[in-house]
Amino acid sequence: MDRAQRICVIGDELVAGTGDPKGLGWVGRVTARTPLEPSPYVMTLAVPQETTTALSGRWEAETAIRFGPPPPDGSHHLVIGLGHADLAAGVSLARSRLNLANILDVAESRRLSTFVVGPPPTAHGEPDRQAELSAAFADVAGRRRVPYVETYAPLAQHDQWLADLASGDGQTPGQAGYGLMAWLVLHTGWHRWLGLPEDAV
Repeated sequence: MDRAQRICVIGDELVAGTGDPKGLGWVGRVTARTPLEPSPYVMTLAVPQETTTALSGRWEAETAIRFGPPPPDGSHHLVIGLGHADLAAGVSLARSRLNLANILDVAESRRLSTFVVGPPPTAHGEPDRQAELSAAFADVAGRRRVPYVETYAPLAQHDQWLADLASGDGQTPGQAGYGLMAWLVLHTGWHRWLGLPEDAV
C-alpha cells in the first residue's frame, strides 16, 4: 500500500504561484523543504481570484477524489491558502468568517488535519480592510485550534515584498515574495503540523 502522505492545497492564484518566474510559488518552496519519507503527494487546487464563498462550495468534492480512503496510520492533510478576493467581490466580513468556519468544520468532521495560510498584502485595495480580513481569518482558525500563518502583518511594510508587488501586477509577488511567504509558513508550525521535528526547518 502506498503510504505517502497526501496534502491538498486549496486557494487562489497565490497557491498556484502566479507571477513566480521559477514556477514554484510558496507551495513548491515549502514542499522542497519538507523532509517527509516517502515524499508526500502535494496537490494544488487553485482557482484564480476565487472568493471564500466559491471555495467553500467546491473544495470538498475536489479534495475527496484526490485523498481517497483515509490511511490507517494517519490523517490526510488540507492546506487553505487565502487571498483578498472577498474584498474585491464585496463579500461581507461576517460571510468571509462563516465560509472559512464551514470549511474548517467540515474538514474536522472528515478527520482532515488542516493548516491555514492567511492573505498577504496587495498593492490594491484598502490596507485597513486587508488587515481586518486577515485578523478575522486568524480568529476563526484560532477558535478551532487550527494552525494559522499570519502573512499580512509581517509583509505589509517589508521592502522586498513591496518591491516585488510594484514590479508586477500589484496582486501577486515574484520570486522573492514567494520566498518570504514560504519562510513564514515554514517557521509557523509547518513541520510540527506534519509531525516533523522543528529543527527540520
